[in-house]
Amino acid sequence: MCVCVCKPVYASSLTDAQWAVIEPLLPRTHPSVGGRPRVHARRLVIDTISYVLASGCAWRLAPRDLAPWTTAYRVFAAWTADGTWARVHDVLRGRVRERDGRDPQPSAGVLDSQSVKTVEGGEEIGWDAGKRVRGRKRHLLVDTLGLLLNVVVGSASVQDRPGARRILTGIRRVFPRLGLVWVDGGCVNSKDATLVDWARQRENLEIVAVPRNADVAGFQVLPRRWVVERTFGWLTRCRRLTRDYERKTAHAEAMIQFAMIRLMAARLADEHIEPRGPIETEAARRLAEEHNDYPPRFHNTL
Repeated sequence: MCVCVCKPVYASSLTDAQWAVIEPLLPRTHPSVGGRPRVHARRLVIDTISYVLASGCAWRLAPRDLAPWTTAYRVFAAWTADGTWARVHDVLRGRVRERDGRDPQPSAGVLDSQSVKTVEGGEEIGWDAGKRVRGRKRHLLVDTLGLLLNVVVGSASVQDRPGARRILTGIRRVFPRLGLVWVDGGCVNSKDATLVDWARQRENLEIVAVPRNADVAGFQVLPRRWVVERTFGWLTRCRRLTRDYERKTAHAEAMIQFAMIRLMAARLADEHIEPRGPIETEAARRLAEEHNDYPPRFHNTL
């Protein structure tokens, strides 16, 4: 009978190849700085955060053979406050784009929002009358590959146009080549097209609306906008993101960044997830088709 104690490997845990991608980008504590020595390995802490993200469990319900939930939460909160997740995410996004033959700085993006329910209390909780959802709204700006450029989480009562201004304000300082953004038809309509003028004058951006066909009921695959819809699909594979369980909006944004870090680390580690089902297969086909529609000299500009 085996009496050895083996470290369990959960489906949410990072593989060795994924850890090799992420580990050099994480903060290091030099002995000269002082303080208590590290008790739990950083990889174990990251695996604990990843378990909470993928399983959707409460922090206190994390398995005891991982790092203590207090340690994992403290690291997650500290790295949210000092911008570690954002820095790691931005580095990996540039590497994924370069690996795909693109310029690290995108020139086009897609913007959309998603209203999700919240639990208990927290910051910025409101009512989305259109979706009939009480909770928060996630505003996402992604590139043409579906990789996250910026995320803003706020009250569900925030309309699309104010939300778009919030996420696009100062975006050219971060992405100087960005010049074109496709948006939902709700951001630009016949009654209010001020977002177009504001973006052109303040951020030197061209806003192009992609409205849905009112004559067609149900789900529609819309040009360009399907890219950001697929990103929402990637995020909701993590059960922690099917709702907004965070009390702070900064933590909600960090959870989204961490989910994308896991996804990009898998890509850079050559651990691609094959399309599952007809929707993902069609999305992969459309992405390859759109990429091939451009002349070779333009393949790295979007």
